[in-house]
Amino acid sequence: MTNYFSKLIARRHLGATRVLGYALTLSDEVAWEGASAVWQARLEPEECAALAWAALRSLDHDGALRVAETVLGGAGTPLPPFLDPIDDALWWAAYASPNELEAYALSTFMALSQDKRREFVEYVQEAA
Repeated sequence: MTNYFSKLIARRHLGATRVLGYALTLSDEVAWEGASAVWQARLEPEECAALAWAALRSLDHDGALRVAETVLGGAGTPLPPFLDPIDDALWWAAYASPNELEAYALSTFMALSQDKRREFVEYVQEAA
């Protein structure tokens, strides 16, 4: 039965699964980088997305978030405003990771004067 099933697997899928075995066996950054390159060459984007989905689902939420942030990166440190600080902040926030958003939001809030904090809380409560 197993031999019959393996004959049904597309050749490009056999190569992709073999590379998974190599990467798991070697278990280092170079092996996983190579596996990524092979999958990109042999698999359709939807198949790569399915692999990523399944791998992320195998982790707990924090682990999946750390992996995704490592791959996708975040916005990094906000740059000094060029022309309009609001436009720059909106751009940065669109690319920031959840951890970056939380860290900068809290730090910025804590750096405000007591009056500005109160105004901000009132503004947020009205907006909600």
